[in-house]
Formats: sequence, structure tokens, C-alpha cells
Amino acid sequence: MNSSIKEKLKSVQFRMFLIMSISTLLVVITLILINNFVLESFYKYSKVEAAEKIRDNINSYYNSSSSYFTSNEVQKLEFKEIETKNNMDIFIEDGDENIIYIGNRDMMESVDKAKKSTETKTIYKNSCLKIKYLDLSTYNKSMMLISKLDNGYMIFIKIPVAPIIETVRISNKTLLLVGIVIITIAAIMSSFISKKFTKPITTLNNITKKMANLDFSEKFRITSDDEVNVLGNNINIMSDKLEKTINQLRKNNNELERDIEEKLKIDEMRKQFISDVSHELKTPIGLIQGYSEGLIENVNEDEESRKFYAEVIADEASKMDLMVKQLLELMKLEHQERKFDDTEFDLNELIKEELRRETIRIKENNITVEFENNGEMLVNCDQECIEQVLNNYVTNAIKNCEEVDGKKLIKIYTKLRENGKIRLYVFNTGKNISEDKINKIWGRFYKIDSARSREKGGTGIGLALVKAIMNNYKNEFGVTNLKNGVEFFCDLNR
Repeated sequence: MNSSIKEKLKSVQFRMFLIMSISTLLVVITLILINNFVLESFYKYSKVEAAEKIRDNINSYYNSSSSYFTSNEVQKLEFKEIETKNNMDIFIEDGDENIIYIGNRDMMESVDKAKKSTETKTIYKNSCLKIKYLDLSTYNKSMMLISKLDNGYMIFIKIPVAPIIETVRISNKTLLLVGIVIITIAAIMSSFISKKFTKPITTLNNITKKMANLDFSEKFRITSDDEVNVLGNNINIMSDKLEKTINQLRKNNNELERDIEEKLKIDEMRKQFISDVSHELKTPIGLIQGYSEGLIENVNEDEESRKFYAEVIADEASKMDLMVKQLLELMKLEHQERKFDDTEFDLNELIKEELRRETIRIKENNITVEFENNGEMLVNCDQECIEQVLNNYVTNAIKNCEEVDGKKLIKIYTKLRENGKIRLYVFNTGKNISEDKINKIWGRFYKIDSARSREKGGTGIGLALVKAIMNNYKNEFGVTNLKNGVEFFCDLNR
């Protein structure tokens, strides 16, 4: 089979067309089945019920002491009206088989046949009446109600069945013809609707394929507020962020290339930088493409799943944006181009604010936090930079905190050193860091457990930022393996 045909058969458009066509066909088939098995049965039931009422009424008439039926002419007119009204034939005879009333001479043949048990089939019977099925000819099928009245008369009421059989046959043909017309119309409409529905999805697919190749020139045109257009708007936002990010990376790359002639060391840093960024962008872009294709292929039809896919795409774009910002900050720090705005602030208040921000993550991980707050602890540094250091230490502790002796613990405290500086300590229970990795963890993009870091949102830049900030201040920093965990520290100016 041609590959293009296979592609069309897999498409959402073809599946929508198929579903609508099959649904319409099932409705028509259901109507035909109802027409065949319900209509005829309902008709027979209604007619038998009406015949029983006629029998009871006639029986009551004969039992009545009034002289209403003393006149044969009046009686005949009354019975004829009953026959006409109910589309039935009535035959009454006395105990000696003398005809008391016959509305239609053709009833003689039917009555004779009903009396012969070998030629008729009893389909219902109770204490006062029985109903037989008569098959006189193809166009003369009927049911016969036979009952004995209280005065000894026998009453025969013929209920025609052929009309309803013919009606069912005609209606089946009509339904079949109407069904073919409806299916044809539904097929045309489903083809049109599915094409209109899948057109924006196809456009999104082409856009995301170009984005995967770092081509952000095409944008999705927003026409309404439905889910597909919301997704298109999110992809446009993501495309703009990625374009700005890539452009910024290219700009930084150009700046590094211009510095190659001046410093050989910068050349090595540039190569490492490009390698790291290329490696780190592959995963989020791959995730964005995968989840976008999932949305396009309508893998999950419920609203909650589609929302989750869109959130993953937005989250990965935010991570890339954060990573690039951290890289730019790191470059400025490493080249000492970052200007520090040193002010005096309370370190303990900064720690308390950081713990408040991380309250949810701490509770989710069932971690106990011990913070030794000894009152005001003033330091004189760039508050934004120290906040980054503290945030990296605390988030790193939360991610790597493990249960030891039945308890997950993070401990934060400060000490005044002999040189007049404040040393900040952040301890967490868990595994020690092997000696061969102690120095490597301060390098950019280095992750002890890359799978775990990816799962918990790590970029591998945090500790490199800590190192760059501390080097700019020419302050000590590091990590120490303790018996039941790991303790990070750094010195801050007063």
C-alpha cells in the first residue's frame, strides 16, 4: 500500500469520518430492527387488547336487562360501527351454530378455519378466551379471538395482521432509502468537518517540526478561544521564548568567538559552553516535540489529559528559559562582569523567607527542618546573589534528603568565624558524596544522578553559580561528608 494512503488512513480526519459514518449506519440499523421486532408486536398487542374490550362490551350488552338490542337493525348498526372503528370483523353464533351477527361474509371461511384446530395455531389462551393465528393467504393473515359469552353465544373477532406486515415492509424500505441518503450526507459533512478540525492540528504539527529544527519563523494564527487555538497560542509563546533563547545563545556564542583571538582559555570555555547547552536543550526540545505530537495525534481525548500535555510543554519551555538565564548570570560572574550591589541585611530573615517558599516541597517529602535562629545576623553582601546561594543550597538539600535512623532532616545554622565573617551551614541526611566527585559537583551541568536531577527539575548550574559568587567575593565555600549526611557551607561578609 502506498505510504501516502497509509498516512491518510492513520489520520484524525479519516478516523472522524469513519466514526460519524458508522454511527449513522448503526442508528439506521437500530431503527430497522425496532421497526421489525417492536412495531408488529406492539400492533398485535394493542389489537388483541382492543378485541378483548369489544368482547367484554358485547358480553355486557347481552347481559343487560335493557331492551337496547331488541331491535336487530339497531344491533347491526352498533356492531358495524364497532367493526369500522377498530378495523375488525365480528361474527356471533348461538349454541346451535345459527348466525346471530356477521358483518362480513368472508368471515365464514375464517371462522370455519378457526374451528379446525389442525389448521390453526393457538397463540394465547385463558379461562374465557383464546386467540388463534390464521394464515389464509399471503395477503390475508390475521388473528382470531374466540370466546364464549355468558348467554352461551360464541363470538369470533377477526384482527387483520397483513396490513401491519405490509406497513413494516414498506417502512423498512423507506428507512433503508433514507438511511442511504443520511449516510451519504453524513459522510460528506464528516469529511468537511473533520478536514476543518484537523487543518489547525496539521498546521501545529508543521510548526513544531520546524521548531525541532530551530526554525521559529512560522506562527500559529489565532481565530477563536477553543482548546486547539489555546494550544496554538502556547506554542507561539514557547516559540518566541525559544527564539529569544537561541538568539541570545547565538549572540553569546558570537561574543565568545570574538574573544578567541585574545584568550585561549575563553576558546576552551566557549567550546564547553556550546557542548553543554546543545546537550541540555535536546531533552526539553524532545519532550516538547513528543507531547506536541501527542496532542496533535489526539492520544488523549479527555480535557484533563490534553491540559496536562500542554502544561508539560509550557514547563519545559520555562526550564529552558531559566537555564539560559542562569548560564548568562554564570558567564558574567566567571568573567567578573557582574556588578555587586552590597547592602546590609538580616541573613536569618532571608533564611526564614526561603523556608517559607519551600514549605510545600518540604511537607511533600516529609522532611523535618531545624533552623537555629539566634536573633539578628547582619551581613553586607549583594542580597540577590546570596539569595541564589541559599536557594541552591536549600533546594539541593531537599532533593537529596534521605531517611536516616527513621528521620529525614535538614538543618540550617550560622556561626561567627574568627576572621569576622559569617559561615552559613546547610545540612541534610542522606548518602555521602564520593571523594572523586567532591570537586566535580561545582562544575556546570555536573549531576551526580542525572536521571534523578531531571525528574526533580535540576539544571546542574546551581552549584556552579555558588562557586562563581563565592570566588567573586573571595570567600570560602565547600561541602563536608558527615556520618549521617552531607553539609554545605559558605562564608559571607559582615
